[in-house]
Amino acid sequence: NKYYPPEWDPSKGSINTFRGSHPLRERARKLNQGILIVRFEMPYNVWCLHCNAHIGRGVRYNAEKKAVGNYFSTKILSFRMKCHLCSGMLEVRTDPKNADYVMYSGVRRKTETWEPGTDATVSLLEEEAHDKLQSDPFYRLEHLQQDASKAEQEEPEISQLYEWRDEISKDDYAMSRKLR
Repeated sequence: NKYYPPEWDPSKGSINTFRGSHPLRERARKLNQGILIVRFEMPYNVWCLHCNAHIGRGVRYNAEKKAVGNYFSTKILSFRMKCHLCSGMLEVRTDPKNADYVMYSGVRRKTETWEPGTDATVSLLEEEAHDKLQSDPFYRLEHLQQDASKAEQEEPEISQLYEWRDEISKDDYAMSRKLR
């Protein structure tokens, strides 16, 4: 629902033209320069180069969005915003070639590395063992026999877990009552 003043009629154009405002209101104040104000969410953990403060991934800013070039037919967009800690200008650009963002000025991407042995993940076969499995049929046969014997040893535990699961999930209503 919109308010239509009594002095307005459709011959004077749209209600926005009559009132002298843009439909996007304050977000369109720099539209004549090709800049639109948008809500931008920081895509990575970054460092502000002005105050050396950490800016976390997902922090939102009111950014000035502007087309600065093209990669083939895709626009390269620039997002300029102020750091919320020091008011230094940060600029992030899209990189359509690599489907990524480029930290253009005032900001540096935080490098985060991951070592596979540092956490509790299950490690897969080493590369040479994997290659040997692919190329040596006798090694593959030995490996299959080891897997079968391990499965036989662990079968009672697995069947016990299946029985326990079936016993618990037998009466859904009773389980829901216990949870409440």
